[in-house]
Amino acid sequence: MNTSFFGELLQTISERGRALLDRGHDRRGDASARSESLVELCEDLLPGRGEASGVARAREILGRYAELTTGPRIAFFEALGDRFGTDPVRMEQAVAAWREKPSDETASEVHAASEPRRQELFRRLNLAPGGTGALVRMREQLMDVLDHRDDLTAVDDDFVHLFSSWFNRGFLVLRNIDWSTPAIVLEKIIRYEAVHEIHDWEDLRRRIDPPDRLCYAFFHPALVDEPLIFVEVALTRDIPAAIAPILADRARGGRARQDAHRGFLFDLQLPGGPRRRAVRQLPDQAGGRGN
Repeated sequence: MNTSFFGELLQTISERGRALLDRGHDRRGDASARSESLVELCEDLLPGRGEASGVARAREILGRYAELTTGPRIAFFEALGDRFGTDPVRMEQAVAAWREKPSDETASEVHAASEPRRQELFRRLNLAPGGTGALVRMREQLMDVLDHRDDLTAVDDDFVHLFSSWFNRGFLVLRNIDWSTPAIVLEKIIRYEAVHEIHDWEDLRRRIDPPDRLCYAFFHPALVDEPLIFVEVALTRDIPAAIAPILADRARGGRARQDAHRGFLFDLQLPGGPRRRAVRQLPDQAGGRGN
């Protein structure tokens, strides 16, 4: 799929949809008013009218959210928790119908009724251009306050529920990272490395440019320049006794791949399934050899 074309199409739909919206919301006002106005927009988004106006509305919500400072942002999270949970009336009706006549149909309605309204709101917000990345950042900001706001845990649970589907490893694309990879991606590899710090660009080059060094990263189609998880590999003749010599070897020119017998993963940030997918590519990358 041409993600660039698809993104431009969504952008066009959003811009045309905004021209159809005439809500007269005042962007000025105090923090409480801005937060409340944002909540009203979210309520307005949920009925799901036209596609174009829905995309435009989602874009406006995310744009206004990005402008919030800490106080209004927390007030918005509180509103998500208090006003966008499960509909109690619908839930009671669904349970009563199932008790009166248990069936797959009434059980399905119980399941649908038990879903918090937040989840559908997040799905609709995801329709906006850049919606996935904006929602990821929203969750990051939510996590910043969770340590002292247990009442917002339910909101985070809904993010986790949706992200576990949206970022299912079946949707992720495995790409080889080398010195020709765009700088915006390489810079993030440096910044995100949390196990074995990459000190600068030369340090990164020593890890991915020599013929016996490999790096793989997983990307999501909606976040094309964002390496979600990555692994660094050293091709060696023998299993190394320690990682330090591999990282500290600054003068090495690199061993030819055909001389390597082992692929040593020295950055294990990948979970088991994606790691196995990366390892399966090692024999091909190493010239048909490797264990």
